[in-house]
Amino acid sequence: MKTSLLTTRRVLIATLAIALVGTLAFVSLRTGPLAPIKVTVAQPTEGSLSPSIFGIGTVEARRSWMVGPTTAGRVLSVKVDVGDRVKAGQLLAEMDPVDLSQRLSALDASLARASSAQAAAQAQLADAQAKRALAASNAQRNQDLARQNFISAGALEATVQTQASAEAAVQAAQANLAGAGQDQTRLKAERAGLSQQRDNIRLFAPGNAVVTTRDAEAGSTVVAGQPVLRLIDPSSLWVKLRVDQGRSAGIGPGLKASIVLRSNPRTALDGQVARVELLADSVTEERIAQVAFDAAPSGMSVGEMAEVTLHLPTTAPALLLPNAAIQRQSGQTGVWRLQNSKPVFAPVQLGVQSLDGQVQVLKGLTKDDQVVVYSQKALTSGARITVVDALIKSEASQ
Repeated sequence: MKTSLLTTRRVLIATLAIALVGTLAFVSLRTGPLAPIKVTVAQPTEGSLSPSIFGIGTVEARRSWMVGPTTAGRVLSVKVDVGDRVKAGQLLAEMDPVDLSQRLSALDASLARASSAQAAAQAQLADAQAKRALAASNAQRNQDLARQNFISAGALEATVQTQASAEAAVQAAQANLAGAGQDQTRLKAERAGLSQQRDNIRLFAPGNAVVTTRDAEAGSTVVAGQPVLRLIDPSSLWVKLRVDQGRSAGIGPGLKASIVLRSNPRTALDGQVARVELLADSVTEERIAQVAFDAAPSGMSVGEMAEVTLHLPTTAPALLLPNAAIQRQSGQTGVWRLQNSKPVFAPVQLGVQSLDGQVQVLKGLTKDDQVVVYSQKALTSGARITVVDALIKSEASQ
């Protein structure tokens, strides 16, 4: 009896052990490290893409001005404030003229004196020319008398000397007249320069604009070139866009764009690329483009952030895959293609991709291939897999 009970107990224990080992093996093969990798698959579809380029930018003004004096001085008055609209030629501010008025008055007096000196030199020239004519007449008459021996040679020499002196006096008068004219020209140039300097202390609007900042107040002292006011042309607002260099292929002037301002995220504004900068940012690896508004909205502020989507032309029909299926192995770009229910890495040649996650496959696949999109973990060639409809977020590794 005891032997029978012992045998029965051993059989039960052996059965339980076998069942436990079987259960462990089943669990290991289904859910453990030896379980097949869960994947989702997709087949390439044939179609066209409407690729886009996305970037972030800031609103700037194409035409802006910093209005300030050309010489150091003290601000006398500022006649406009921030937000005011001004017209071309409108007086914006004035600098203290200090002694410019007195210096202009002194130059006016000098010009009047130069005019008098020029008139005196003209009169002296006329007098010298008259004396020269008289001396020449006397010299001719005395020469005739000397040939008839009516006067001595000494008298003739005195007359000739008088004629030479009269000629020298004419030349001196002509030089004085020219010097008086040069003095007058110099004084006129000095007065024009001083008048221009006086005009420079009156700051005028260079064009129709809006005042954005008021950097100095009445009584402030500014240096040459320091702005008193900053202006922008509100009709020249555009977006300075930054685009990743790796995604900037196809960007160029005239490309249509959708602009969403940070202040109005629900409205997309139409625009187009006005200019692509030749100089890219080598630090951030971005290209810079200027995107103009088709119709600039009101209430927009300079420096405001904007999201810009550039619309590239529609591509020719080609095979399309989700971008998530693209992998890199050993420096090659490709996908995991199912072959006899096993994953095999297949290198592919890609085209453009769209912002909705689709990418063109130009070479390497056919429309009948099945491609792994997401996998539970990293795949290797020939790995055991099981195809599922979807992976939960914690399982997906792609």
